[in-house]
This record gives sequence, structure tokens and C-alpha cells, in this order.
Amino acid sequence: MQTATPRAFPEFSLARLLKTVFEPEPGERIAILIDLPDPKRVAGFAFLGDASLTIQRHAHDVFYQGLKQGVLDELKLRGGDLFAYTVTGGSNLDLPDAAWSPDGRLLSLAADIYPKFDIILCISTYSATAPLTAFAKQFGFRGATLHGLNPIILSTGLAVDYNEVSRQAEKLRLAMTRADFFEIDFAVQDRRCTLKLLCDRQEAQKSHGLCRGKQPDVANLPAGEVYFVPTGAEGQFPMKYEDGTIGIMEVAQGRIQRATLLTGNPTTVQAHNLKLQTDPVTGELGELGFGTQDLPPSGRDIQDEKILGTLHVATGRSDHLGGHLTPDKFKHSLNATHDDILFSPTKTPEILVTQARMFRDGKSEVVIEHYRPAPHLQRALSA
Repeated sequence: MQTATPRAFPEFSLARLLKTVFEPEPGERIAILIDLPDPKRVAGFAFLGDASLTIQRHAHDVFYQGLKQGVLDELKLRGGDLFAYTVTGGSNLDLPDAAWSPDGRLLSLAADIYPKFDIILCISTYSATAPLTAFAKQFGFRGATLHGLNPIILSTGLAVDYNEVSRQAEKLRLAMTRADFFEIDFAVQDRRCTLKLLCDRQEAQKSHGLCRGKQPDVANLPAGEVYFVPTGAEGQFPMKYEDGTIGIMEVAQGRIQRATLLTGNPTTVQAHNLKLQTDPVTGELGELGFGTQDLPPSGRDIQDEKILGTLHVATGRSDHLGGHLTPDKFKHSLNATHDDILFSPTKTPEILVTQARMFRDGKSEVVIEHYRPAPHLQRALSA
């Protein structure tokens, strides 16, 4: 939610971020993963000559150089190595095993990197939260995914105190946990539609940025959301495609069954329907999330979905959230993505969330109205 007076943020500190998120112990080893169209160009840091690779430039200049120029010593960490893998091409697709080092060596992520580091930061084009979470559980490391990194995220979403983010997220989690279901009303052009998402009184989860202790875990940074893995869904909702086309999604039995064109390019909707027909699990609704932070829009979903007053649903892979949909259940491996569909004043100005309601213990509570937290959430935050 945007406020009338812009919030002041402290200056970004890599040491503070790592100390707060991980509370690392002396001697723990830390590494950075980046993705590149040609990962061999990590050799000699040749990729820095490509001005289009801004995310990877931030990974090098802020994180890699920051570690080497004092943060390793300050936190008594070891390593600070940087490795590159090939861009996956989709959100949360499985990572390739091959990786390259700046000295030109070809390595295996599973043999040479995952087992040998305690903390792994993945700063990439596409989210790697799902596959990295699975590898963390397998190899025992902790980590964070920071895809889409840009200057706004660095100076705001990564500059905040994650102890406070965690406290705020917990207040909102308690305000929504064990809901029976949610209903979300949408308005787009002259259309009105409602999506119902079943939660069956499950404990709400939170993405709060803290990844401490010895338990394998991966934080998604910037953090700050309360989320559910729906057990079912039905109704309709509008979706804005990457090219600006807007379609109406018809939902039944927990999945998008088909899309109909509202405005824009018919071939975009046709391609989506073909994907739904040939690989039906691509339409499964695997997440309902609510932002919990007071942040400025960054132009990247990774931060903008964490803004209080926004909400998102996601299709596809859900195993990293505790859901059942794993990559092997997709007919085509390149379809095994987890794709967030964000509704916010900046991402989807054509679409209005007129109201989102929670049903719990036989009562209905409005939680969001016109992209603003309703009194129920405001009271929770002020408690």
C-alpha cells in the first residue's frame, strides 16, 4: 500500500542483511549463484561487459564484492565464491547441474557446491525458490533467492529490519490463519467476477525473511507475505498476460479450465488454452498470498507482491510451499513452473480488487478493499 508520506529506509547493509536473516556462525561457508545466457562468461567476469545483465551486475558489485571487501571478515564467514549456471527460462524451473567458476572450471552444483556451502544466495533472472528449497532439504544448507534484483529493491526491500518484517507478518498470519475459504471480487472494464479459494482451516504460512538455525531452509527476499496452499478453487478471475492482453480465467476443481479473451491479442489466449489442454496441471492454483510490508513499487513482482494491500494467486508447482504438485506431475518439464499472478495498483491498474473476504468460524471478515487493508488487518497490525 502506498502512503501519502514516503517511508524513510536505512542505507542498505549487506552485513546487516546477512546477520539478520541467517545469524551465521563463525566459519560457515557462503556462496553466490547467478544465472547467465552463457554461464562460461563468468570466467574472468566477462559477463560484466554486457550492460543488459543488470541483475548479475548487482550480484557481483554489491554481494560478491561486498563479501570480499569486508563482510566475510566482519561476520567471520568463509568462501564468498561466485558460480554461474544457465538461465532456466521460467519461474521455479529445476536448475541445471552444470555450473562454471570465474577461473573457468566446469563444476557440478550437486557435487561441488550444494554439499560444500552452508549458505547459498541465488541472485538470478528467474525465481529459483522451489528447486533451491528442494536441494536445501537434500544437502542441508540454508539460502535465499533474490531474483530480479534492482536498485529500488536494494535500497528499500533489502534495507528493512527483517526482525520487524517477521513480527508484522506474524500479526497478519494470526489474523488470517485457519480460514475456511476466501472470496475475491474483481472488476475489470464492465465485468465483475469472483474467485473462491478453499483453505480448509489450514495454518497460514508466512514468508518473513528469517532463515536461522541449522534447519535447511530458503528465504525469498524481499520477504513479507502470508500465504496458503489452496485445497480447491472455483469461480472466475481476470489475468493480465505479459503482452498486456487480459483474459477471464474459468476455474473449477482447483484449476483454470479455460481462458476467454477480454481485451488484447486473441493468439495469447489461444496459446494459454492449448497449454491448459495439453498439460492440465499448469492451471492448478497452488498459492494465495497477501503482502504485509509498507514498500514502494519496484517494478518486480518479487517485491511488489510483498506490499500491504496487494494479493496474488499462483499457478503450477507448489511443493516448495507444502503443496502436492511436483515437477514430475507435469507432462512437459518446461511447464513445471510456479507463476505468481499479482494484483496491485501498479502491476494491474486495469483490474480492481474491490474486496477480498475471509470466511472463518462461521463469520465473514473483509481483509482487503480497493487494494487497501481493511479494518480487520489494520487492527491486527496495531495490536
